[in-house]
Amino acid sequence: MNPLREKALKLRSAGYSYNMIKQRLGVSKSTLSNWLSRIPFVPNREVIARVGRAKLKSALFKQRLKFESIEKAKQIAKKDVGLLSKRDLFILGIGLYLGEGEKTYENVRIVNSDPKIIQLAIKWFYNVCGVEKENFRPSIHLYPDNDIRTSLKFWSGITKIPISQFGKTMIDQRKNKSALKRRKLPYGTLHLHVMSKWLPHLGVNLHRKIQAWIEECITQIKI
Repeated sequence: MNPLREKALKLRSAGYSYNMIKQRLGVSKSTLSNWLSRIPFVPNREVIARVGRAKLKSALFKQRLKFESIEKAKQIAKKDVGLLSKRDLFILGIGLYLGEGEKTYENVRIVNSDPKIIQLAIKWFYNVCGVEKENFRPSIHLYPDNDIRTSLKFWSGITKIPISQFGKTMIDQRKNKSALKRRKLPYGTLHLHVMSKWLPHLGVNLHRKIQAWIEECITQIKI
C-alpha cells in the first residue's frame, strides 16, 4: 500500500479531520477524500476541542447519509451489472483503450497510475487479444521524489511481470510540478507496452484491430 495513504488511514481511524491530516502529511484534501471517504469518522478529543460539538454533529449526520447512499448504490450496481461475460470484458476493454490507450504511431500501450486499471488492461490483453506475459514490456514514469527500486517492485507485484522485463524508467524533471501533485503518485505511472516479438497477430496488426473495434463501436452508437 502507498505509505502516505497508510499513514492517512491510521490518522483517520484515530479520529483526525482531513485538515489535520493534511497538515501532518502534506497531502491535498481532494486526495484524502479519495483515500478516506469510505472510512467512518469518529472524532477524537483533539478534533472535538478544535471544531466544536455542534459542527461535528452536523458533519457526522452528513457522513451517515453519504455512507447510506454509497451502500444503496452498491446494491443497485450488483443488480444492474449482473455477471460479466467474456463479451462484456471485450467491450469494457475497448472502452478502456479508447480512454487510456495509445492511438498514434501504431504502438499498443495503456498508461495509468491506478493498479486496478492496469490489472484490468492485462486481463483484457490476455483473454481478448491473445497477448502472453513475455509480450509485455512495462516501464514506469516517476517524479524525482519517487524511489525507483520500490516503484519497480510495486508494479512488478501488481502486474506479475518480472522486473527484468521492465523497460527504462523515466524521471519527470519538470519544475512546474507541485509537491502535492508529486506526492499523489508514490509509485508513479505505469506504461504497459505490448511488444509483438515477431508474432503476426500482435504489434501493428493488434493496434489496427483495436482501432477498428473502437471505430465500429463509435459508428454503431452514431456519435
